[in-house]
Amino acid sequence: MTENQTVLLDESGIKRALTRISHEILERNKGVQEVVLIGIRSGGAFLAGELAKSIAVIEGATIPVGAVDITLYRDDIKSHTPHLPVGKTEIGFSLQGKKVVLVDDVLFTGRTIRAAMDALMDHGRPECIQLAVLIDRGHRELPIRADFVGRNVPTSLKENVQVVFNGNNQPVEVVLEK
Repeated sequence: MTENQTVLLDESGIKRALTRISHEILERNKGVQEVVLIGIRSGGAFLAGELAKSIAVIEGATIPVGAVDITLYRDDIKSHTPHLPVGKTEIGFSLQGKKVVLVDDVLFTGRTIRAAMDALMDHGRPECIQLAVLIDRGHRELPIRADFVGRNVPTSLKENVQVVFNGNNQPVEVVLEK
C-alpha cells in the first residue's frame, strides 16, 4: 500500500458488511423464496457468490446466483475502442417473477447499474430489482440508490475506491486511492 492509499475495510470488515447485507436481504424479502442474486461482472459477481454463501449459512437454504456483463449496454461504448472485451453473462434460471438482488462492488454515478438493469430486462421480467453494494461513494448522475449498503464512503471526484480480490476471487480489502 502506498501513502496515497487508505484501507477502508479489511477482510474481516468486508465479511461483517456482507453478513449484515445478507441479513437485510433476508429480512426485506422474508426469506429466500423467489430471491435470486445477480452480480455485475466482475467484482459484483464475486460478491454475489459471497452473499450466497452467507445466506446459506444464515438461512440454511441455497439461493440461485448469476452474473451479468454490461459491456454492450454501457452508454459510453462509443467513446471506447471498438475492441472493448465482452464478458459472459451467466443466468441459468428464469428471472420471470423473481426478486432480483443486483450486486455490485462500488456504486458511483449509477450508470453501471442502469446498464445492468437494461441487460436484466433482456432476460425476463422480474417482480422487482433491489440493489446491494459493498461501497456507496456518492456522486450520482442518475436517480439510483442502493437498497443494501455495506458502507457509505463520501469521496471526492479525484479519489478512487477499489475492492481488492485475492486469487480465489474473495474480497480482501477496500482501498481509497487519493
